[in-house]
Parts: sequence; C-alpha cells; structure tokens
Amino acid sequence: MTAPLVFLPGWCLGRGPLNAAVDALQGTIFDLPGYGKAPLITDFDAAVADIAGRLQPGTTLAGWSLGAQLALAVAARAPDKVGKLLLVAGTASFVQRDGWPHAMPPEMLAEFTAGIAADVEAMLPRFVGGFNRGDARSKEVTRQLLDLADPLPPAATLAAGLDWLRDVDLRPELARIEAPTLLIHGANDPLMPLGAAEALAAAIPGTRLAPFADCAHAPFVSRPDDFLAAARRFLHD
Repeated sequence: MTAPLVFLPGWCLGRGPLNAAVDALQGTIFDLPGYGKAPLITDFDAAVADIAGRLQPGTTLAGWSLGAQLALAVAARAPDKVGKLLLVAGTASFVQRDGWPHAMPPEMLAEFTAGIAADVEAMLPRFVGGFNRGDARSKEVTRQLLDLADPLPPAATLAAGLDWLRDVDLRPELARIEAPTLLIHGANDPLMPLGAAEALAAAIPGTRLAPFADCAHAPFVSRPDDFLAAARRFLHD
C-alpha cells in the first residue's frame, strides 16, 4: 500500500497554486495554521507539533517554501511520521546568518514585512513577481500564481509566517532527519538560492537534489511536467 502524501503550502498564497500538482500525485494538502479553516498557531514549534500530530506514521511529507521549512522540522522532530521528505524551494534559514549566506538579508525581509503590514494587496504582485525573476516563463508563472492564489488570510496569519521566516534556523536539526529526501529547486530561485538547496543536500544524509534550469521559485507551475516526473520517480522508488 502506498504511503499517504501530504503537502504543506507556502506563505500567503494558500493551497490554490498547488492543487493541480497535488491532485496529479494523488496527495492531500494540509493548510498552514491560520489559512482556510485551520486555527492560527503563532508559535513555530507548536505548529510543527500540530502538523506531526495529524500525520499517519510513514507519511510522505512535502512542502513548498515556508511549507518546506515546516516539513523539515517535522521530519527532524517526529521521524516516525515521515517516511519520505520532498522539499520544493526549501531552506534551513530564510534569512542570512553567520555561516549561511544563501538567503535574503534580514533588513530586506524587515522592509518587506513593513510593506505587507501597510498594504498587502499592493505588495502581493511585487512579491510573486520578484520570486519569479530569472524564470524562463516569469510573467506567465506570476500571472498563474496570482490567479490561483487563495483569498488572503488574516493579517495576523501573514505576520506569524513572516516572524517564522525571520527567526527559524533549522541547521542544527538537519542531521536528525532520517527520511529519504528529494529537493526540487529552481536553479534561478532568487528567494531561496540554489546554494541553500546544495547546503541542505550536503547536511541531510541520503538526499537527492534535482535542480531545474531556467526555473525560479515555483517549479510545479513553471515546469509542471518535469516536476511531476521527478516527484513520481521519488515517490515510487
């Protein structure tokens, strides 16, 4: 019997951009805390524990962007629940720290956070367009993501996620991950540079990295056929 596949979305956009890919893989989506009908949990550790508590043992856990960080933490802290780990545009730390240059400068995230608090409707197209810079299909992918995005969650939900992106550093936990891991990563991702995925692959035993050329932060929209092919190979190994 095939293990269940659970996918965790990224920040702000909800499950909409992932629906087609997850349906094709016969998986399910867990809304992040504060999205849809999921109650808001502002503490990252409590959110990780909540997700782990709802997984069947041996689940294939996947995540995109912020969802990938949550999936990483679940795999490290509840290894019995995660049989395989699939990270799309994943990173151990979203912002630059000592020894971790593959990330956004903290002051840039602070500026973005202030902009979101002031006018999220105006910032959202800039955010999505920005993380598609360098993608061969950047304009089309940006339009698709904005069209597919769920209604905006409450401001408190967005703020909690940005706090996690600012504060969470999972590097000390990577060696505890036991699940076979696949990293699907756009080689031109400006938000989570390829160096972050390469560092993850080096730190997590038995990890495979699948970089997609001419692709940025949303490979499941930019390169859907290649994304599904790579995911299916991994799921059925």
